[in-house]
Amino acid sequence: MKFKSINKEGDLVTQMNAKRNNQSNKKIKMTDKKVQKAKEEKAKNVEEKNIDDTKSILGITVKKDDDFSEWYPQVIQKAEMIEYGPVSGCMVVRPYAYAIWETVQSFLDKEFKKSGVQNAYFPLLIPESLFKKEQEHVEGFTPEVAWVTEHGDTKFEERLAIRPTSETIMYDSYKKWIRSYRDLPLRLNQWCSVVRWEFKHPVPFLRTREFLWQEGHTVFATEEEAKKETFEILDIYARAYEELYAIPVMKGRKSDTEKFAGAVYSNSLEIFMPNSKAIQGCTTHLLGQNFAKAFDISFLDHEGKKQYAWQNSWGFTTRSIGIMVAMHGDDKGLVLPPRVAPIHVVIVPIVFSNKPSVNEKILELANNIKKELKTIKVHLDDRDEYSPGFKFNYWEMKGVPVRIEIGPKDLEKNHVVLVRRDTGIKESVPVAEIAIRVIKLLADIQDNLYDKAKKFLESSIEKTDSLAEIKKAIDSGKIAMVNWCGSAECEAKVKEETGAKSLNTPFKQQELKGNCFCGCGRKAEKTIYFARSY
Repeated sequence: MKFKSINKEGDLVTQMNAKRNNQSNKKIKMTDKKVQKAKEEKAKNVEEKNIDDTKSILGITVKKDDDFSEWYPQVIQKAEMIEYGPVSGCMVVRPYAYAIWETVQSFLDKEFKKSGVQNAYFPLLIPESLFKKEQEHVEGFTPEVAWVTEHGDTKFEERLAIRPTSETIMYDSYKKWIRSYRDLPLRLNQWCSVVRWEFKHPVPFLRTREFLWQEGHTVFATEEEAKKETFEILDIYARAYEELYAIPVMKGRKSDTEKFAGAVYSNSLEIFMPNSKAIQGCTTHLLGQNFAKAFDISFLDHEGKKQYAWQNSWGFTTRSIGIMVAMHGDDKGLVLPPRVAPIHVVIVPIVFSNKPSVNEKILELANNIKKELKTIKVHLDDRDEYSPGFKFNYWEMKGVPVRIEIGPKDLEKNHVVLVRRDTGIKESVPVAEIAIRVIKLLADIQDNLYDKAKKFLESSIEKTDSLAEIKKAIDSGKIAMVNWCGSAECEAKVKEETGAKSLNTPFKQQELKGNCFCGCGRKAEKTIYFARSY
């Protein structure tokens, strides 16, 4: 009995110990959950702090609408587009920005060649005697020309101009190459840099002393052929702005006051930016026979008679990159249109140090997605020294159109998160549908950026009838469109009264009624745009 009693007591003790152990295990489990929750909370706080720290280090410290002149240089530097060079007004174009230029360059080069233009290269240095052959042209450029005057300790007998443009150096060769109508048309283009020693405050891309561009110089037998080309090339330029940069343009003709020095007329694309300033996007110039006569570029026609050739010049520059930054960028940094973006999609894995097996699966999925999106430019940011929050801010600053986030929860659902740079909208997408969705998303972003910019431009143009109304429109940060008699005197009055200058006269003119805006009493001949500008 005693044995049994002991056994019973032993059973009771065992049961009591088991119960106590169960309670203890429950407490341990509860404690583990609390510890885990505390760890997750701490990680979240660290993550949020990292995001805040990243914003303070990488982020823009001013709002675009509040201080554009400070916002713009911060964006182009923090997005790793440029580095300031040791000479004022001369910048280092870093790979990220140069990749954008290569995309635009490739498009333009292809279109030029389809049109029959060939590439060549001409010297950087131009003898002063040659530079002065076309006097009107020289007078237009003289204040901006930089000169080379010596080599070592020896002065040159003749100064050498560092090309601000290449009309004179190219046309010296043209006169040797052209003899007959059979040698025409001659249509050459060169990709190079030029130097214009601007006295105004230089702004990277928008107004610099050295910049990259292409300059086309063409020669024709007839005026009609030359005129036709000025519109053909301008249409190619417009496509570059609208189809690649997602920027609407105002096509038109410059006034005689604003045209290229030595040209018969200049056509231009003008852009109006969110800082209420207009900027000339690019130009095509009908040079007529002015340079031909100065350089004796002549040919024998079908009847054996000597004729002077008809010429054009046209150019598109890296200024276009700055215009794109200004047009689409926001308070987080760049916003890049997909068609010029060096990276279309960035994949950011969200991994945790205490989940190595899960991390491996996340990285495996990320690499598989990268391979699947092989038709577009994808970057996998698998750097382990930076937090996801840091990476989000970094790639937002660089304007990558789409971000793909993959975390443990996404892995469980077999989904990923897609984030649009232009709107910030997030969506969860099944892994199997990623490729189709990303392609559509990129097209949507491109269209959305253009539509947004187009609405901005249209809302910025105000039809005005008088100098007082022009001043009111300009002061409110708008473009004033007015009826104009065509006189330089009336054009100058706007600049005197408002600080604005003429942009161009649109090719598509509205029906004109009444007199010039200026009160001169002359009948209006055309409509013209005025705005403050670079």
